[in-house]
Amino acid sequence: MTSRERVLAALNHREPDRIPIDCSGHRSSGIAAVAYARLRDYLGLEKKPIRVYDPIQQLAILDEDVLERFHIDTVELGRAFALEDKHWKEWALPDGTPCFMPIWALPERENGGWVIRSKSGRVIARMPEGVLYFEQAHFPYLENDDLDRIHEAFDECMWTTVVSPPGPLAAGSRGFELLREGARRLRETTDRAILGLFGGNLLEMGQFFYRNDNFFLLLAGEAQRAHRFLDKLVEIHFANLERFLGAVGPHIDIILFGDDLGMQKGPQISPKMYREFFQPREKILWARAKQLAEVKVMLHCCGGVRELLPGLIEAGLDAINPVQITCRGMDPAGLKRDFGRQLTFWGGGCDTREFLIQGTPQQVRDHVLRLMEIWRPGGGYVFQQVHNIMADVPPANVVAMFDAVNAPG
Repeated sequence: MTSRERVLAALNHREPDRIPIDCSGHRSSGIAAVAYARLRDYLGLEKKPIRVYDPIQQLAILDEDVLERFHIDTVELGRAFALEDKHWKEWALPDGTPCFMPIWALPERENGGWVIRSKSGRVIARMPEGVLYFEQAHFPYLENDDLDRIHEAFDECMWTTVVSPPGPLAAGSRGFELLREGARRLRETTDRAILGLFGGNLLEMGQFFYRNDNFFLLLAGEAQRAHRFLDKLVEIHFANLERFLGAVGPHIDIILFGDDLGMQKGPQISPKMYREFFQPREKILWARAKQLAEVKVMLHCCGGVRELLPGLIEAGLDAINPVQITCRGMDPAGLKRDFGRQLTFWGGGCDTREFLIQGTPQQVRDHVLRLMEIWRPGGGYVFQQVHNIMADVPPANVVAMFDAVNAPG
């Protein structure tokens, strides 16, 4: 099978020739740039510039030699853009490693740390000294939620204005033409499954704008205003979805939405609240995506969300990542048994909280092999570690993890 055929077989609940592998196919399956530099050295690979494609999480672009070494079957649409040196500026990672950052998201030094500003000059993200990623520093609806000017809030929020490639290269009068051309070129030059990152967040967007506590209060105490806010969001997401898939739809295989609905001990919201506020709006967006293009819909959704899975499946979800197996209710065997015929699990292949960071390479290998015995049968599974490989993960453990997935049998 080609990589694309392998991934699509898994998404269609057919067992492929081997387990498909994702790494860096989206912004929650990647590797911190600090760890990536160490991994390349550990593998003895040629020295290459480290490029940070996600400034907030400090994630690296994986080079072709690493993708081939680990038999990666996916690629993110953004890899078709920002290919020229003029799109990048020299910077240094928190450990001093030289790297390159997108010119449109270049951090500034301030008070011993780093900040990122919006176009208006407001500090919207901070990375204090000794920290390895940026944190949100401004919530545009914290004090006043002018819903008639919601577009302005997008420009003042870290998660919606600090963007990865293609970034502003897909803006302006020729933006979608350039997006279409880049997507077509990528399709013609790779047999990997292509993921188009869209977003379309609902619960999280409320948290990004209002702050978590205030948005929970809005949902619980001012339902009508919460519905109005969410309706405004869906209107914006719907229009963006039509433009996005109008440009790249024929050239991608999976469209990725995002909404972290869970936490360590279970869902952030009740199934009742999910069905009132979020499921109807997801149905609208996901159905339209499938009308516009022959794509599978995947949701990035952290945490323990077992109670919400039936509603997500009813809304039209095809796949979910990162399958956070250490959370309540996220036991792999139970998930596979109860939902494996309806949902593709894209992740849950290695616990990054304990095994990947604290285990020995042999412990990592044994851990991954045990999980593959659960996830593999019948398809409906794509390997990904639980979320990103963080900066302090030993490179030997990264190698052990991927080599275990690629082991015969």
